[in-house]
Amino acid sequence: MRRGIAASALVASFALAATACGGSGSDSSDKASGPVTITWWDTSNATNEAPTYQALIKEFEAANKNVKVKYVNVPFDQAQNKFDTAAGASGAPDILRSEVGWTPAFAKKGYFLPLDGTEALKDQAKFKSNLIEQAKFDGKTYGVPFVTDTLALVYNKALFKKAGIAEAPKTWADLKTAAATIKKKTGVDGYWGSTQAYYAQNFLYGEGTDTVDASAKKITVNSDAAKKAYGTWLGLFSGKGLHKADTTADAYAHIQDAFVNGKVAAIVQGPWEITNFYKGSAFSDKANLGIATVPAGSTGKAGAPTGGHNLSVYAGSDKAHQAASLKFVNFMTSAKSQATIALKNSTLPTRDDAYTDAVKADPGIAGYGTVLAAAQPRPALPEYSSLWGPLDTELPKIAGGKESLDKGLSNVELAIAKLVPDFSK
Repeated sequence: MRRGIAASALVASFALAATACGGSGSDSSDKASGPVTITWWDTSNATNEAPTYQALIKEFEAANKNVKVKYVNVPFDQAQNKFDTAAGASGAPDILRSEVGWTPAFAKKGYFLPLDGTEALKDQAKFKSNLIEQAKFDGKTYGVPFVTDTLALVYNKALFKKAGIAEAPKTWADLKTAAATIKKKTGVDGYWGSTQAYYAQNFLYGEGTDTVDASAKKITVNSDAAKKAYGTWLGLFSGKGLHKADTTADAYAHIQDAFVNGKVAAIVQGPWEITNFYKGSAFSDKANLGIATVPAGSTGKAGAPTGGHNLSVYAGSDKAHQAASLKFVNFMTSAKSQATIALKNSTLPTRDDAYTDAVKADPGIAGYGTVLAAAQPRPALPEYSSLWGPLDTELPKIAGGKESLDKGLSNVELAIAKLVPDFSK
């Protein structure tokens, strides 16, 4: 997950035109003698992360003279729709860096190749088992876990210390109290929350619920527990030391900028921003970055969504491209490659043997590693990630005072019912 989970809609002509730089599913030009050229659509941050991947590609090509990798960086918020259109037209890339929530939907459509028993998954036992499960659909594995993440409460230790607060808040009520104290003692706001649906998941999990109950095939976004969760979420936009809701298109950047420059003491954020934290004036000393499990709800338990990305292979590619792709995926998800990626990009590896001493010495990785226990995997429901779309429409209206909580959640319930018509309310 990063910077908005619901992929932005693209016009079909743009997506189809873009496939010219992509897949080789129907391209036979590489079948003659010579190297096979495979295309990889990477959805990582083009500035902070992509250079590391490009360097690894050169290393792979040096060791595999018969394979060339065409690297294409695709903006994350465009990639889901772009790949969907390209795969449907048999023009998708051979490999996609797929957000974990996309896996069930693309697997259901037949766009991803099952990887069980292939070279790509020969080290399956080395990966964290819950991440392998999250890459499955209908009992088959359609991706190799590449990076993982979750949300945490990140905070400015110096501001907390100045306010006389010794540890991170354990509950949302504690956070509200801490925010008021920080404002009084430092003049800085204590907390700035997000109106994005993905970030509101923490509140649902804290009340033991979710947008839907996939096993019971029931919509739960408007249940009593969900109303309580969103009520708590809404209450953190008003009060002493609590920054008012930002409902602008640039809200994400505003929150991030305020935090890294010491203008707000705490936010909820994922490890994909670790490198950007360190670039801010507040965290020139990396040790000033505090990372804690998100606060708990009334159940006493804290929960955050499990995010991250898998490497998946396009089922429409020919045999030669698939074989080369499987070899490349195995290389990129090896312990050595994952350790390199972690050290360069400060992202969390998905296999235990990649957590070398050097990797664990990174304070950001070490901090996020301690909160992974609270991460909750998503259900293997193809429509699950799309359920955040209606919430991303309604939550800013609710937080901005343009719509009541009851009305907003009723609208979300109706919208979700159209996405999962076989679910009861």
